Amino acid sequence: MEPDPGPSREPEARLAELANALVDGLVAALPGWVEKCVSRVADAWSGDPAGDTVEVPAKQLADAGRRAADEVGERLRVLLAADVDEQWTGPLAVLRDAVRFPTDLLRAAGVPPVDRDGDAVRMFPDDLYDLTPSSFADVHPDLQGPGLAWGAAKAFVHRRRHLEGDGSS
Repeated sequence: MEPDPGPSREPEARLAELANALVDGLVAALPGWVEKCVSRVADAWSGDPAGDTVEVPAKQLADAGRRAADEVGERLRVLLAADVDEQWTGPLAVLRDAVRFPTDLLRAAGVPPVDRDGDAVRMFPDDLYDLTPSSFADVHPDLQGPGLAWGAAKAFVHRRRHLEGDGSS
Protein backbone atom coordinates (compact mmCIF):
# COMPACT_ATOMS: atom_id res chain seq x y z
CA MET A 1 0.00 0.00 0.00
CA GLU A 2 1.28 3.44 -0.96
CA PRO A 3 1.66 6.07 1.77
CA ASP A 4 -1.01 8.74 1.88
CA PRO A 5 0.45 11.79 0.08
CA GLY A 6 -1.58 14.07 2.30
CA PRO A 7 -4.14 16.63 1.25
CA SER A 8 -4.26 17.52 -2.41
CA ARG A 9 -2.35 20.65 -3.37
CA GLU A 10 -4.77 21.39 -6.21
CA PRO A 11 -6.43 24.34 -4.43
CA GLU A 12 -3.04 26.00 -3.93
CA ALA A 13 -2.16 25.47 -7.60
CA ARG A 14 -5.51 26.98 -8.62
CA LEU A 15 -4.92 29.91 -6.26
CA ALA A 16 -1.53 30.53 -7.90
CA GLU A 17 -3.15 30.48 -11.37
CA LEU A 18 -5.81 32.94 -10.28
CA ALA A 19 -3.21 35.19 -8.64
CA ASN A 20 -1.20 35.28 -11.87
CA ALA A 21 -4.30 36.09 -13.90
CA LEU A 22 -5.23 38.90 -11.50
CA VAL A 23 -1.75 40.41 -11.56
CA ASP A 24 -1.51 40.11 -15.35
CA GLY A 25 -4.87 41.88 -15.69
CA LEU A 26 -3.89 44.64 -13.27
CA VAL A 27 -0.54 45.20 -14.96
CA ALA A 28 -2.25 45.45 -18.34
CA ALA A 29 -4.90 47.87 -17.00
CA LEU A 30 -2.74 50.20 -14.90
CA PRO A 31 -1.38 52.41 -17.72
CA GLY A 32 -4.91 53.13 -18.95
CA TRP A 33 -6.13 53.71 -15.40
CA VAL A 34 -3.36 56.27 -14.76
CA GLU A 35 -4.31 58.05 -17.97
CA LYS A 36 -8.03 58.04 -17.12
CA CYS A 37 -7.37 59.37 -13.62
CA VAL A 38 -5.27 62.26 -14.93
CA SER A 39 -7.75 63.02 -17.70
CA ARG A 40 -10.78 62.98 -15.42
CA VAL A 41 -9.30 65.27 -12.79
CA ALA A 42 -7.56 67.57 -15.28
CA ASP A 43 -10.72 67.92 -17.38
CA ALA A 44 -12.82 68.69 -14.31
CA TRP A 45 -10.35 71.28 -13.12
CA SER A 46 -9.91 72.77 -16.60
CA GLY A 47 -13.64 73.31 -16.65
CA ASP A 48 -13.19 75.73 -13.76
CA PRO A 49 -14.61 79.21 -14.54
CA ALA A 50 -11.12 80.66 -14.07
CA GLY A 51 -10.34 79.20 -17.47
CA ASP A 52 -7.14 77.40 -16.46
CA THR A 53 -6.27 74.32 -18.46
CA VAL A 54 -4.03 71.40 -17.68
CA GLU A 55 -1.81 69.67 -20.17
CA VAL A 56 0.21 66.65 -19.16
CA PRO A 57 2.61 65.67 -21.94
CA ALA A 58 1.73 62.32 -23.49
CA LYS A 59 5.24 60.97 -22.88
CA GLN A 60 5.03 61.77 -19.15
CA LEU A 61 1.62 60.16 -18.98
CA ALA A 62 2.83 57.02 -20.78
CA ASP A 63 5.95 56.84 -18.60
CA ALA A 64 3.89 57.14 -15.41
CA GLY A 65 1.52 54.40 -16.57
CA ARG A 66 4.40 52.10 -17.43
CA ARG A 67 6.12 52.75 -14.09
CA ALA A 68 2.86 52.07 -12.24
CA ALA A 69 2.45 48.76 -14.08
CA ASP A 70 6.08 47.76 -13.50
CA GLU A 71 6.40 48.77 -9.84
CA VAL A 72 2.96 47.78 -8.62
CA GLY A 73 3.03 44.63 -10.73
CA GLU A 74 6.32 43.53 -9.17
CA ARG A 75 5.03 44.16 -5.65
CA LEU A 76 1.84 42.24 -6.43
CA ARG A 77 3.79 39.29 -7.84
CA VAL A 78 5.97 39.11 -4.72
CA LEU A 79 2.94 39.34 -2.42
CA LEU A 80 0.84 36.76 -4.23
CA ALA A 81 3.75 34.35 -4.68
CA ALA A 82 4.05 34.18 -0.89
CA ASP A 83 2.27 31.43 0.98
CA VAL A 84 -1.28 32.34 2.00
CA ASP A 85 -0.26 32.47 5.66
CA GLU A 86 2.71 34.72 4.88
CA GLN A 87 0.90 37.39 2.83
CA TRP A 88 1.34 40.59 4.83
CA THR A 89 -1.44 42.53 3.08
CA GLY A 90 -3.91 42.14 0.26
CA PRO A 91 -3.51 42.94 -3.41
CA LEU A 92 -6.03 45.80 -3.29
CA ALA A 93 -3.89 47.56 -0.67
CA VAL A 94 -0.85 47.22 -2.93
CA LEU A 95 -2.86 48.40 -5.92
CA ARG A 96 -3.98 51.49 -4.01
CA ASP A 97 -0.36 52.62 -3.84
CA ALA A 98 -0.60 53.23 -7.60
CA VAL A 99 -2.48 56.44 -6.78
CA ARG A 100 0.88 58.18 -6.45
CA PHE A 101 1.51 57.99 -10.20
CA PRO A 102 -1.46 60.09 -11.38
CA THR A 103 -1.18 62.22 -8.22
CA ASP A 104 2.42 63.18 -9.03
CA LEU A 105 1.45 64.18 -12.58
CA LEU A 106 -1.53 66.24 -11.46
CA ARG A 107 0.43 67.96 -8.71
CA ALA A 108 3.28 68.78 -11.13
CA ALA A 109 0.72 70.23 -13.55
CA GLY A 110 -0.52 72.59 -10.84
CA VAL A 111 -3.92 71.00 -10.27
CA PRO A 112 -5.11 71.80 -6.74
CA PRO A 113 -6.33 68.94 -4.51
CA VAL A 114 -10.04 68.13 -4.61
CA ASP A 115 -12.43 68.32 -1.67
CA ARG A 116 -12.75 64.94 0.03
CA ASP A 117 -14.81 63.72 2.93
CA GLY A 118 -13.20 63.21 6.30
CA ASP A 119 -13.13 59.42 6.04
CA ALA A 120 -11.31 59.53 2.70
CA VAL A 121 -8.78 61.99 4.10
CA ARG A 122 -8.24 59.82 7.18
CA MET A 123 -7.96 56.52 5.30
CA PHE A 124 -5.98 57.78 2.28
CA PRO A 125 -4.17 60.97 3.32
CA ASP A 126 -1.88 61.02 0.27
CA ASP A 127 -4.73 60.69 -2.24
CA LEU A 128 -5.15 64.39 -2.97
CA TYR A 129 -7.43 63.81 -5.96
CA ASP A 130 -9.77 61.08 -4.60
CA LEU A 131 -8.44 58.43 -6.98
CA THR A 132 -8.12 55.44 -4.63
CA PRO A 133 -9.84 52.41 -6.13
CA SER A 134 -12.37 50.75 -3.85
CA SER A 135 -12.25 47.54 -5.89
CA PHE A 136 -10.32 45.96 -8.74
CA ALA A 137 -13.22 46.91 -11.04
CA ASP A 138 -12.42 50.59 -10.42
CA VAL A 139 -9.16 50.04 -12.30
CA HIS A 140 -10.92 48.12 -15.08
CA PRO A 141 -14.37 46.47 -15.08
CA ASP A 142 -12.90 43.22 -16.44
CA LEU A 143 -10.93 42.80 -13.20
CA GLN A 144 -13.98 42.28 -11.01
CA GLY A 145 -14.26 38.57 -11.88
CA PRO A 146 -10.56 37.74 -11.45
CA GLY A 147 -10.49 39.65 -8.16
CA LEU A 148 -13.50 37.77 -6.80
CA ALA A 149 -12.18 34.42 -8.03
CA TRP A 150 -8.78 35.02 -6.40
CA GLY A 151 -10.42 36.09 -3.13
CA ALA A 152 -12.69 33.03 -3.06
CA ALA A 153 -9.78 30.71 -3.81
CA LYS A 154 -7.67 32.27 -1.08
CA ALA A 155 -10.53 31.96 1.40
CA PHE A 156 -10.97 28.30 0.42
CA VAL A 157 -7.28 27.53 0.92
CA HIS A 158 -7.22 29.40 4.24
CA ARG A 159 -10.37 27.66 5.50
CA ARG A 160 -9.10 24.28 4.41
CA ARG A 161 -5.86 24.78 6.29
CA HIS A 162 -7.14 26.33 9.47
CA LEU A 163 -10.68 25.14 10.00
CA GLU A 164 -10.47 21.69 8.53
CA GLY A 165 -7.12 20.83 10.14
CA ASP A 166 -4.95 20.55 7.04
CA GLY A 167 -1.90 20.88 9.20
CA SER A 168 0.21 22.64 6.56
CA SER A 169 0.34 25.91 8.46
